[in-house]
Amino acid sequence: MNYGIVLRVLGILLIIEGFLMIPSLLISFYSQGPDLKAFAIGILLAFFLGIILSRKKAKTPSISAREGLAIVSFGWIFASLIGAIPLYISQATPTYIEAFFEIVSGFTTTGASVISNVEALPKGILFWRSFTHWIGGMGILVFTVALLPALGIGGFQIFKAESPGPIAGKVAPRIRDTAKILYSTYFIITIIQVILLLFGGMSIFESLTHSFGTVGTGGFGIRNSSLGSYSSYIQMVVGVFMILSGVNFSLYYSLFKGNLKDAWYNEELRLYLAIILFATIGISFNLYLTNYSSFGISARDSFFQVGSIITTTGYSTADFDLWPSFSKGILLLLMFIGGSAGSTAGGMKVIRILIMFKLIRREITKIFHPRAIILLKNDDKVISNEVVAGIYSFIALYLVIFALGTLLVSLEGVNLESAASSVIATLSNIGPGLGFVGPTRSFAGYSQATKLLLSFFMLLGRLEFFTIIALFAPRTWRGEI
Repeated sequence: MNYGIVLRVLGILLIIEGFLMIPSLLISFYSQGPDLKAFAIGILLAFFLGIILSRKKAKTPSISAREGLAIVSFGWIFASLIGAIPLYISQATPTYIEAFFEIVSGFTTTGASVISNVEALPKGILFWRSFTHWIGGMGILVFTVALLPALGIGGFQIFKAESPGPIAGKVAPRIRDTAKILYSTYFIITIIQVILLLFGGMSIFESLTHSFGTVGTGGFGIRNSSLGSYSSYIQMVVGVFMILSGVNFSLYYSLFKGNLKDAWYNEELRLYLAIILFATIGISFNLYLTNYSSFGISARDSFFQVGSIITTTGYSTADFDLWPSFSKGILLLLMFIGGSAGSTAGGMKVIRILIMFKLIRREITKIFHPRAIILLKNDDKVISNEVVAGIYSFIALYLVIFALGTLLVSLEGVNLESAASSVIATLSNIGPGLGFVGPTRSFAGYSQATKLLLSFFMLLGRLEFFTIIALFAPRTWRGEI
């Protein structure tokens, strides 16, 4: 293990985080909030530790797979530990563990909160919570990767360890250019949404915080009712941009290059949109026949919540915990599925579900044609056995962790629905769940130990299990990978 390069990159990351806290400090200064001192301390500590670590000398500037695993795993943990300091010092949360939970939830774009009355928080803290979504959405380390080549450090292993989905692909020959293209796309989508929200009557502060939460698919709101108290126009803009943010960002680059056909015939995108369409129709009719007197309102709420859950954003316009079992069942299935690979969304990812169904179809076909050689393809490209094995392993590990996590959380004395939805809401980086952690409630009622467990689940889900699990494997530290 090249400890020097690991510490150096972590130091650079903390320095960057210190700079990223400055806008929240300025907002706190402008609004004369009680969180001004808290941000000043957090920034100084980030700079102090960052400068010390970044001065470490490395054996070589190259980053191998094991260094990439260590940088990504410890990078998210260190960033969360420092990022939680302003919340704790400003007393936005009563304990540091709860502050850590909140910021892990922010950086992993989960949106699960332990704060029941967010409207009582100072503006600087509200901005920082939402900004962590935007930072973590594209990947807190992807931004760092864009800077590493200028420092003489290679970054593909970091990008590979952090990228969501079965395959970490480049959209440009150089990884730095890939990071810049992705962040440019990310930035443009954010700016467009901010402008549209301003047209809807939101203030610049509201537009920024909600755009950060939407494009980052995070879901931290600045009102206790989330999006429920805003106009239908605002809700529709947020709903559309949540769905856009659940699309593989490389497809936007394809559109920019004029490859409209390649983007539209992308199998994952078509399945993603089909799931949204059929889930919205199913819930709309179920709500209209049971809870709602207007089909238009039921369709609006259905569209918003389907988009919010499948993209793992977690915003809400209605208390879907009160919806009929059929509608809640559909939302629960969407919690497992998640958005597209290469997007800011969490969950299993649509591409894995697509390939899983192709595997099932192939096995059924082989019953009738046992000697047939059937290649698995996606977008006319053959899927390697390595990728198939990775998908099998991911889904199996996901379900095992979900089952064990549900049992552990149930020790809190909550019912099975609440325990299961708490785990899936954190593991898939969604935020709100059902029952004890429904959209009108928070995670504040859990013990400190369970909050730490759920924080770990959020990190596991964001880094898709293998990155963190591989870090604890003895062979990683023996230099065998």
